[in-house]
Amino acid sequence: MRHCNTIMANLGTTVFEVMSRLAMEHGSINLGQGFPDEDGPRDIRQVAADALVEGPNQYPPMTGLAELRQAIAAHAHRFYGLDYDWQSEIVVTSGATEALADCFLALLNPGDEVVLMEPLYDSYPPMIERAGAIPRYVTLEPPEWELDPAALEEAFTPRTRMVLLNSPMNPAARVLTMAELDLIRRMCIEHDVVCLCDEVYEHLLFDGLEHRPIASLDGMRERTLRISSAGKIFSLTGWKVGWIEGPADLMTAVMKAHQFVTFTTAPNLQKAVAYGLGKETTYYTDLAAALQGKRDRLASGLAEAGFPVLPCQGTYFINADITPFGVAGGDEAFCRLITEKAGVTAVPVSAFMRRGSIDNLIRFCFCKKDDVLDAAADRLQRFLA
Repeated sequence: MRHCNTIMANLGTTVFEVMSRLAMEHGSINLGQGFPDEDGPRDIRQVAADALVEGPNQYPPMTGLAELRQAIAAHAHRFYGLDYDWQSEIVVTSGATEALADCFLALLNPGDEVVLMEPLYDSYPPMIERAGAIPRYVTLEPPEWELDPAALEEAFTPRTRMVLLNSPMNPAARVLTMAELDLIRRMCIEHDVVCLCDEVYEHLLFDGLEHRPIASLDGMRERTLRISSAGKIFSLTGWKVGWIEGPADLMTAVMKAHQFVTFTTAPNLQKAVAYGLGKETTYYTDLAAALQGKRDRLASGLAEAGFPVLPCQGTYFINADITPFGVAGGDEAFCRLITEKAGVTAVPVSAFMRRGSIDNLIRFCFCKKDDVLDAAADRLQRFLA
């Protein structure tokens, strides 16, 4: 295309949008796109509503309302023992995806390399490339999605400047072990690189697992940026309120990128998120328990429909193997088939791959009402019988 950036102009439409449009066209139950079908806590929404009416509704501070940055700092200390200065080491963003873009734009130069683990969130590679850097992929293999030390070491070169770490992982629904985190830690220190951590699912872990930020490991706080999101913590994905925590020297550059990307975020939403982060610990444990129940509910229904279901340790997502059904065309064709014929929509895991070639897995989102999950399972069981 004339006058267009070649990276952005050559991108296809995201798989989530494609499958969501197809779901609407066919009246399908959409378990493809990752958002709850019920809004988050009413008291948090009420704070936002009151703040909108009462104001002020003008530009808040560029790095975020003081009360929200203080609440974020308190949250990091409360759950992980991490201490951040709220004035110089935290910035509020319009969602975690903006936070990622800020970090790429601020910290990467043309020709730098970024180590990524796939399958991965599909916004990572184009944003890295738009910053002029080069993705280098480490492919994790199903069903366990374990990190191969040799593959990780091979991905590092003298041009490596960043490792992008997502745990709990979307779409793999896996939590990295302490041994894997320590391996990444040692590689980061040995090669003197920044570790950028997408931790938006930090409170959505199951079966007694606990989130351990790599920033809490020896030698990592000073080289790690943590990204999280109120959308996932409070089931308010449309609010697009995220944040970045990190050492002041890196955050100075990140804040400069942020000021020219979105500059700031709606003040009433910031005020409400600050209130929400102060909730009792039972809120967080109850959230994880409720989602674990939904995971088990959908997993059981998928198994009855004939799917081998992969382990799921966290996030909103569970993966299933389509191999037993022998459908030609791989995972994308299968997702179109069940959308059009069964009335249930999932997304192909191949859409989350860049170097690897997995085409037999599809991802379902289970953060939906129980009757929706039951209806989806029933439709699949009847169609695939």
